[in-house]
Amino acid sequence: MSVALLPEGDWIRGISIKQPWAAAILTGAKSIENRPRPWRTGWVLLHASQQIDRPALRLPLVARTIRDRQLVTGAVVGIARITDCHQDPEGSPLCSPWAHPEAWHLELADVQQLPLPVPARGQLGPWKPTEDLVDQVLQQLPDFRP
Repeated sequence: MSVALLPEGDWIRGISIKQPWAAAILTGAKSIENRPRPWRTGWVLLHASQQIDRPALRLPLVARTIRDRQLVTGAVVGIARITDCHQDPEGSPLCSPWAHPEAWHLELADVQQLPLPVPARGQLGPWKPTEDLVDQVLQQLPDFRP
């Protein structure tokens, strides 16, 4: 991909997500990511953090969704677009079976899994990836257009 095709400036962030939640997002089934604070919309690198949420592996919704998937950790595993960030009104039904009450819900779309995970360190909250990391990711997604 030519650098000239990329938007100017600060167009992408990283989001670190524990497994098995990252794997559930990559299946396309989990389109909501829960966060304690609101996030801006836009493109994010999906980073599988070093930690695995072991109790989540026993949840039926998770187990059905990630069946037979490898739980890669410590790497960028995909890319997605945050299209909205909201909280469900108190007392109303949750917007998704993946949503947690009182959390901010990041609505994810255009999820693309990388053929090969790219080892990387993430951070809490939105983080700015290096140009080299973005280049490594985009080399695997030749048809990607932000």
